[in-house]
Amino acid sequence: MLINWIYLLAAILFEVLGTTCMKLSEGFKNLIPSILIFVFYGFGFTFSTLSLEKLDVGVAYSIWSGLGTMLIASIGIIWFRESVSLVKFISIALIIIGVIGINSSK
Repeated sequence: MLINWIYLLAAILFEVLGTTCMKLSEGFKNLIPSILIFVFYGFGFTFSTLSLEKLDVGVAYSIWSGLGTMLIASIGIIWFRESVSLVKFISIALIIIGVIGINSSK
């Protein structure tokens, strides 16, 4: 079962890389990031599928979406210099709280 959690973490990381490449592709104008979008998402969906062999889909998806959202928002703020506000910070915190709630309700 540990391997399924590792697969889920890999899926999240590849999804975040794919989303970051979306931004870097500048609307498919940059070739390498444009190609990497599909490569990273392909790996992401592969690992996501493998993780669901033993993990509950609701739990896996909540972790995938919550952690992915938190990571990509952080990358946006740190790397792409996107704005940060109290509302954005609180919203990300609420996503994390929701993921914890879903996982503790088993």
